[in-house]
Amino acid sequence: MKYLHGSILVITIIQQALFASNLPRAREATLIEVSSPTEVMIRATGLGIDKKHSKPKAAILDQGANDDAAKTAVWFVLLGGSDPLIQSDKEKIGFQKIEESFFIIENIRKFISWEADYYDKRLKTDGGKSLKIEKSFKINKNLLEEYLVSKSIIQKSTTIATSVGMPTIMVIPESIGDIAPLELLSQNPDIKKGAEVIEAYLSAKQFAVFVPEQQQVLQELTSTQFALSGSDDDYSYLLALSIGSDVYISYNISISTRKVGTSDVKKAVVGCRAYETTTGRLLGTETGYSQERPSVTNAALIEEAMSDAVDKVIGRIINYWKTDLKQGIQYKCIINVSTVFNSDQAEEIIFAVGDACKSVASLLKENTVADHTYDISIWVNPEKYPAVSDIYRAIKASYAGEGIIKRVSVSRKLILLSVEEE
Repeated sequence: MKYLHGSILVITIIQQALFASNLPRAREATLIEVSSPTEVMIRATGLGIDKKHSKPKAAILDQGANDDAAKTAVWFVLLGGSDPLIQSDKEKIGFQKIEESFFIIENIRKFISWEADYYDKRLKTDGGKSLKIEKSFKINKNLLEEYLVSKSIIQKSTTIATSVGMPTIMVIPESIGDIAPLELLSQNPDIKKGAEVIEAYLSAKQFAVFVPEQQQVLQELTSTQFALSGSDDDYSYLLALSIGSDVYISYNISISTRKVGTSDVKKAVVGCRAYETTTGRLLGTETGYSQERPSVTNAALIEEAMSDAVDKVIGRIINYWKTDLKQGIQYKCIINVSTVFNSDQAEEIIFAVGDACKSVASLLKENTVADHTYDISIWVNPEKYPAVSDIYRAIKASYAGEGIIKRVSVSRKLILLSVEEE
């Protein structure tokens, strides 16, 4: 009989070990702030449970709740929120294979750079058998990303950069009235500070950044691009397109002041948007806020508010880039058919140009088909066509319609062509 009881005890212990999970129990957390390009502050909930004692021990409940809150904070950066590190189904499946060993508390502590020495909330539940707490942590996102790369869960940014290059990004403020964005950069120190904060984050993520500073670039742009593309008067979009950026980020800044007692307190609010340059598609938009602070410079408020917004926007850009690369490198191609051809001839020419572009592209999307203008986006295999001039040559060689294709301008992401009489 004693042998039987002993066997049952051993089986119970084994079953408990098999079914015990290292995964976080609470999975409730909130992003408090983006502390730096590498760190975020998270307020996480933790649940402490003592199943070993009929009367729960306070020390065990506290330790369990602390550990669970730490796991939840890291879980939130990995899989929670609007912009987690792990996003695709493939990445999630890969992480599931290692999640039990990953969430061992000794491993989790490696990614926590700071934690509060107090609880934001502490509440006993289930008749005192469990403890629920809220606590703040700073999580090092860079270390987490490096760990996931080492386990082949996600792809390293530099690996993408080596194969096809990281997306190039242009940063420019939203124009105000008739004032061009480049004038704002040179004349308004608050606007300039906003650009500097975004640049710092982009540089930390190894993006190539364009912050154009010469007014003549815009002047040349407005005199040439409008006639070819028929685009609206969107300076940010056109400037990004002419430079050849993959993505452009536009932003605006507002600083308000109010009286609190005898003191003036100020608060900054920034809006940050990322667009796909070739199509103008919105990739992400965020609003960032600073705390209300007395006796502080505008620059400090702008940095605090912008940091809150830009980190999330950059996450959207990276996810877009990973998805887009599955189809190849994207280019915007605008073909203008000479008016010496009548509308019927121009239509046949556009059909022939489309066929030539399809022979080069892995995917083609028509943006505008007008009487004498053909505006498309094409995705091209970078191994087959490593340079934009290779794409132009291939289109020209494949063209079998009336007239001849000529190059107007071939830049990094923008191909402007015309069809003229031979």
